[in-house]
Amino acid sequence: MLDFSGGSGPPFSRLPSDGTRGGAGHDAGAGPGGAQAGGASACGARSEETRLLRLLAARPPALPALVVAAAALALIGGVARVLWEGHALFPGGTAGWSFAALTGCVVAHLVTMSRDRWWGGTGSGPALTLAILLLHGWVPALLVSLAVVALVGAARRHKWRQALVHGAIDLLGIGVASLALAVCGVRPSVEQPWGPDAWSLAAVAEIPLAAALYLLFTRGLQWFCFAPRTRGLPSTLRTALIRQGLVGVALLGIAPLIAVVAYHKPLTLPLFAVPLIALDSTLRIARARAEEQLRDPLTGLPNRLWLLERAWAALEEAERTASRSALVLIDLDRFRSVNDTLGHLAGDRLLLQIAERLRAALPRGAEAARLGGDEFAVLLPVADSTTSAQRVARNLVSALGSPLDLDGLTLVLEASAGVAVYPDHATEAEGLLRRADVAMYEAKRDRTAVEVYEATRDGNTPDRLGLLADLRRALDAGEVELHYQPKVGFDGTVSGLEALVRWVHPERGRVPPDEFIAIAETSGLMPRLTEYVLETALAQVARWRAGGLTVPVAVNVSPRDVHSPGFAGAVAARLARHGVPPGALQLEITEHVLLEDPQQAADTLAGLTGHGVKMSLDDFGTGYSSLVHLRRLPVSELKIDRSFVARLAVDTEDAEIVRCTVDLAHSLGLLVVAEGVEDDETWERLRDLGCDAVQGWLVAAAMPPGETTAWLRAREVSVNRTLPAAPPPAHTP
Repeated sequence: MLDFSGGSGPPFSRLPSDGTRGGAGHDAGAGPGGAQAGGASACGARSEETRLLRLLAARPPALPALVVAAAALALIGGVARVLWEGHALFPGGTAGWSFAALTGCVVAHLVTMSRDRWWGGTGSGPALTLAILLLHGWVPALLVSLAVVALVGAARRHKWRQALVHGAIDLLGIGVASLALAVCGVRPSVEQPWGPDAWSLAAVAEIPLAAALYLLFTRGLQWFCFAPRTRGLPSTLRTALIRQGLVGVALLGIAPLIAVVAYHKPLTLPLFAVPLIALDSTLRIARARAEEQLRDPLTGLPNRLWLLERAWAALEEAERTASRSALVLIDLDRFRSVNDTLGHLAGDRLLLQIAERLRAALPRGAEAARLGGDEFAVLLPVADSTTSAQRVARNLVSALGSPLDLDGLTLVLEASAGVAVYPDHATEAEGLLRRADVAMYEAKRDRTAVEVYEATRDGNTPDRLGLLADLRRALDAGEVELHYQPKVGFDGTVSGLEALVRWVHPERGRVPPDEFIAIAETSGLMPRLTEYVLETALAQVARWRAGGLTVPVAVNVSPRDVHSPGFAGAVAARLARHGVPPGALQLEITEHVLLEDPQQAADTLAGLTGHGVKMSLDDFGTGYSSLVHLRRLPVSELKIDRSFVARLAVDTEDAEIVRCTVDLAHSLGLLVVAEGVEDDETWERLRDLGCDAVQGWLVAAAMPPGETTAWLRAREVSVNRTLPAAPPPAHTP
């Protein structure tokens, strides 16, 4: 006897109905990149899923109706045969009334359950059905199952259609188990029950056989009738099989005991209601825990494991129909500051509001999941094009960006989203998730809200991964070089040099700095590259100072370097080790360092200037910093980006921007350096605007150390400020 309490889908088919809209349906899954072992298991799951989906596609559309018709014929035929042969339909006396009382307890338990459950959630009904089948044959078992269908269906009228089909499947399962017993020579009836006294050694195999066939037939037919064609199957099927194994053990353990008690002491039969209900409760708890593995406990949304299972099914369907699917990865900007300021409880409440907004903003057919922290994902099983997927992502970001209310406090949390499309960007679920993650970080870094994955910007393509490995080896071998470009005042004084990294690959030739620096920034190699550049530059400065050339050198550092703990102390220790005064080193930062955590950046830079290191703000005008941030940063120099300098002589707007920048910097006590100066006219305009120094091809290109030394000596270089005396070199073992 199946659980007729409602539900018509396979395990966890209701999961997304609580958390997403328009579709069925910290961290049990792999990360966006996916592990190799996970990839192998995913391939196996995909193959398994493909076979199952093809099987589902072959089922007749009217299968539930056919099942009900077949069960009705079996019931009518069985009852008619029993009556024709003059046998009783149900045991009478104490045994009959005791079975009726126990059936009533089971029905009451099913009716009063607080939530609809799938057919695999109960063990009480099958145990009772199998016990009656073993003792009195299949007709009394059919009548008990039919009674439960009628009573539970009447109590839950909105589920009567599902109850009818479930009951029909159960009737057919009873018939299959009865046939198995008949093949073994066992034909119990009301008049001639198969009592324990008649059980021989063969019963040890016959009873498990009947139970196994009953379970396999009913559960298999149930799944075949109701499983949807487009949901993730392997994980849920494995979970269901485990649960059905528990049901099978319960059947083997309880059903024969019920038959023994009913045969010898039928009056005590209703007492079995207690262990049967306890069995149901145990299975319900096991099912709830299995569901929790696929659901985020805070928001109620599905989690990463569910998303990957569902994505595999969506991609399989997209491949079958030659259509597109898309995955949108969404991350909240600066959410960490909310947790730090208001506390984690307030952060959790905000995440609940974000989850509700995400549910409400989902387009039809889309499904959402929470991957952990402030990261969410939206699966679009069908996407018309990359443009339409990008449009959906923008709508979601816009919905999440409207003001939120938290105890009267109005908060605005912006979001960044990355979009990856099947089959354009990836052909498997883990790859799609990883590439959406890459696009999301591009959107977050560039402050563009939404980005679509581009292979040219992905540091993890095979070609770029190979280049990353080569760069790591080149750093270890000291094959990366530094060239130096002078910064010169309008009086001809050399105010400093900028160290620029250069790499000649043994096979690829000269690799553009923008290319390998971007790889280093996205791979975690950037701190190693910065360490290498600082070490090489300071060693060169020490050699120049030993030869009488006291020119300062500027080194570029990334936002990741500035936000690394202990960065200021490490720079100071390296200066002392080389015997270079702090004033001989200048660190160049960009405005991007201000975006994530301006206060932390200011603290780190203050620590550097406290050691005597000078700071320069590079590429000014291309970032997103405010004047408030500029005032707070302890920089002594501001560099105007070459994009404004290049058209200075022909574009009045660029000229006005440069003039305002120079006036602003001077009002804050900063020196101004213009980059990219390549002609005399630009030089003259910059001098007239009050710029302090220039850098570019007009002065000199970036040169290797030897050429730089010759260039400096040819001009008898002098520095336009006095450097403090160098500290004594630190003792190194």
